[in-house]
Amino acid sequence: QVQLVESGGGLVQPGGSLRLSCAASGFIFTNYVIRWVRQAPGKGPEWVATVSSDGEFTYYTASVKGRFTISRDNSKNMAYLQMSSLRLDDSAIYYCAKGDDYPPGKGTQVTVSA
Repeated sequence: QVQLVESGGGLVQPGGSLRLSCAASGFIFTNYVIRWVRQAPGKGPEWVATVSSDGEFTYYTASVKGRFTISRDNSKNMAYLQMSSLRLDDSAIYYCAKGDDYPPGKGTQVTVSA
């Protein structure tokens, strides 16, 4: 059974930082890219970042480029999203997903508020 469990969200002030984690199980982790996707209240899902299966290549949506860093540790079946210089419009539920799959987990809430 494929499981991707997100953690690390919370309440942070604008300009602050958070590190999200994604724990994967039930599939061969190294066979898949991992994506982070977010969904803000009243809005559709938004792709945030992707890391290649070997971790060598990373891709970001324009609004987070230079502020967020996606990474993975294949020895631990973990993926991460380091978020810095957080803005109010980064508030959302953040999900991780493998390949092109719909995110299976419950996500982790990130709230940026003064």
